[in-house]
Amino acid sequence: MAKPGRATQAKRNREIAKIDKQKDKEERRAQRKEQKAQSPSYLSGTGEDPDLIGIVPGPQEPMFE
Repeated sequence: MAKPGRATQAKRNREIAKIDKQKDKEERRAQRKEQKAQSPSYLSGTGEDPDLIGIVPGPQEPMFE
């Protein structure tokens, strides 16, 4: 009876490496999700972007008169 060759063992090693990489990726995603939940949002309490507060759309008044 023939024994499995190296190709089978190499394939198994690749599969194990792939599973390990997927686990690491899931852990990083969970950490990133947790950090986002803990960090304050960049939006103000009103839901407006703080960089845009006070800006009026449309033509602006001249700076110098």
